[in-house]
Order: sequence, then C-alpha cells, then structure tokens
Amino acid sequence: MQTRTWPESLPVAQVRIARPTDRLDDVVRFYVQGLGLRKLAQFDDHAGYDGVMLGLPGTEYHLEFTRHIDGSPGTAPSSENLLVLYFDDVQQMTSVADRLHEFGVTPVELDNPYWAANGGRAFPDPDGWIVVLMPRPVFSG
Repeated sequence: MQTRTWPESLPVAQVRIARPTDRLDDVVRFYVQGLGLRKLAQFDDHAGYDGVMLGLPGTEYHLEFTRHIDGSPGTAPSSENLLVLYFDDVQQMTSVADRLHEFGVTPVELDNPYWAANGGRAFPDPDGWIVVLMPRPVFSG
C-alpha cells in the first residue's frame, strides 16, 4: 500500500516549483483564470523580484512564478519540460481542457506519443512551457 507521507529520511513540509518569467501577469492569468489554480501569495519588489505563488491544492504543493527587474534568463528549454496534472476521470480533465480552449489556448502535439496515446492533452502557457492534462492517475494508493 502506498502512503501519502514523505519518507522519514526526507521529512518535507512543502514543495515549491519555481521559475522565472518576463510575462508574469499573462502567466498568472493563464494558471489562475485559464487552468483554475488559486493564488496563495504575492510579493512585489523583494530584492528586485516580483512573484506569485499558486496552489495545487492547499499550500503543501505550489508553483511560484517570478519576474526580475532585469528580466528572466530566457524561454522554456524544450517541449519535453512538462507540468503534468492527473485527474480522476475523463470528464474532469475535459472540463479543464474546455475552459482553456474557451480561454483562447490552442492544444499542442508533443513529441513523446505516450501522452496522446493515454488520453492526454497539452497546452502551452504564455511562456511556451507545456501543461499536460491526463485523464487518470498513473499511480494509485
């Protein structure tokens, strides 16, 4: 049986995935209004950085997007850098995919055929980073 707690050797309390952007307002709009995440926190001009934390549910797992006054280090590295969100069923995934389509986001094809072969749909955020919606979890437990 799989457990939802971290191993004793790595007692993590929170996980944050962070990345820079030069389009902070557009990126936040995509993830909040388009995808449906919640804004958890925001900061302005902290040592030259502005940032927003978005919840994946709750505050244990979240995304952070930052913008530096001097600009970011660049664009998305490749189409294989993915944020994959798994749903419990196809209808839940389709609802989010439909909302992104209504939001004006066009799905893209991925090089790796695994995602499409298993019902996934891929959408680029304003910076070109890919969010993949999958209709069912890979692991259960």
